[in-house]
Amino acid sequence: METISAYEDIINFIAAGPSTESVAAFKASPEAKARVAELISREKTVGLTVEEQAELDSYEELEHIMIMA
Repeated sequence: METISAYEDIINFIAAGPSTESVAAFKASPEAKARVAELISREKTVGLTVEEQAELDSYEELEHIMIMA
């Protein structure tokens, strides 16, 4: 599942004790951005499966974690 990798990336990033500048400069991978865009588009048009909704929710949680960091 893609979200596990995204979680691991963010956990490792935060655990390394990044500077304020590094946190502000952090960018999601192009693959993660594309996946989120795809999920949002599908949510607005055809709807999401339970698994896809959970994945999108996970990305939203990751965004919140980074905002808090």
